[in-house]
Amino acid sequence: MGAAATYPFKEGGYTLYSCTTCPFARRAVRAFNAANVPYAVEEIDLTNKPEWYPQVNPRGLVPALRTPDGTILVESLVIAEFVAEQFPEAELLPRDPVARAQLRLFIDKYATEVTPNFYRLIKSADKGEQDALKAKLAEGFKAISAELDAQWQREAGRGGPFWAGDRWAYAEIALASFLEALPVLEHYRGFVVPSTDEFAAFHRWNKAVQEHPEAARAYPGRDTLIAAHKKFVPDA
Repeated sequence: MGAAATYPFKEGGYTLYSCTTCPFARRAVRAFNAANVPYAVEEIDLTNKPEWYPQVNPRGLVPALRTPDGTILVESLVIAEFVAEQFPEAELLPRDPVARAQLRLFIDKYATEVTPNFYRLIKSADKGEQDALKAKLAEGFKAISAELDAQWQREAGRGGPFWAGDRWAYAEIALASFLEALPVLEHYRGFVVPSTDEFAAFHRWNKAVQEHPEAARAYPGRDTLIAAHKKFVPDA
C-alpha cells in the first residue's frame, strides 16, 4: 500500500487528526458534525506526538484531514470551508457572494481584534500590560457586537441570534471554540466581557452558541480548558 499505510487512517473515508483541547481542531470537528458527515478521529497528543504524524502534517499542527482519495488538508478554516463546500446540502455557508464575504470579514475581525489579545493577556505577567490588553479586548468585543447588530438587520441574518439568523452555521463553527474559552480569561486574569448595552448583541450571540447542542458535542469542559491553558500562564 506504500507510504500511506505508515500512518493510521480510515480506508475510503475521512480521517481527522485532532486534539480535544485545541480550539482550531474543534473547528474542524464541528464542521463535520454540523454537516452530518461520518469521519474517523485520530487524537494527537501535542505534547507527545506520534512518530508518524509528520507524514500527515510536517509542521506538527492540528487539525489535519485525510480525504477519501488520500489528499491531506491542513489549517482549520481551510478544512471547515472544504466541508461546507463539499456538502452544500448542509447549508453551512451562504450562497450569496456578498453574504459570504461579510461572513468571512466577521470571522477575520474576531481573529484579528480578539484572539491575539486573548493569548497576549494569558501570557502576560505584567500588570500594566494586562490592563492595556483588557482594554483592547473590550474594544474588540464591542466591535464584534456592532457587527452582529448590523448582520441581524440584513436578510442573511435577520433577527439573530446566530450569524445566519436562527441557524447555527459557519460563523459558529469557526468561533465557538474561542467563545467557550472565555472562562479561562476570567479564571486567570479576571476578565469578563462587560454587560453594558454596547455588548448586548455579543452576549445574546454567545449565549445562543453556548446553549446549542452542536457546541456541547465538541466541548471539552471548563476545567479541562482551564488546565490546558495553564502552560501559557507564566504566573500560574
